[in-house]
Amino acid sequence: MKVGIASDHRGVKKKEKLIKYLKKHGYTIYDYGTNSEESVDYPDYAFLVGEKINSGEIDFGILICGTGIGMCIASNKVKGIRCAKVDNVEEAKFSRLHNNANVVALSNEMGLMRMKDILDVFLSTDFSAEERHIRRIAKIDNYGN
Repeated sequence: MKVGIASDHRGVKKKEKLIKYLKKHGYTIYDYGTNSEESVDYPDYAFLVGEKINSGEIDFGILICGTGIGMCIASNKVKGIRCAKVDNVEEAKFSRLHNNANVVALSNEMGLMRMKDILDVFLSTDFSAEERHIRRIAKIDNYGN
């Protein structure tokens, strides 16, 4: 599985630790930055990860910023992206199972172990593909088009 990860300046240190963890667990990781604690604009990184999913370069995305909220909002502006701002493993599970989320946004304020637990569940949970969930996702994807 190919996973892209990006953060703003606040999430750099956690991103680096998560990259090591995910590689150790067999994932192919693409680091899309930032790689410095100098202030950056998080939307640039959220858009990039979404574009890489749409191009087929990666299967899933992970975004980290101060709260996870900004990255989530920006990511969801990219057509075809369903980003979930996740705070616990249950949300991680259902973001995949019911919503077929392809990007997860995390708060840098979250503990590293909790982030790892969330990513383990997010990346290992398949979409249920139940008709009701397919129908609901289609409504979201087609809104405004």
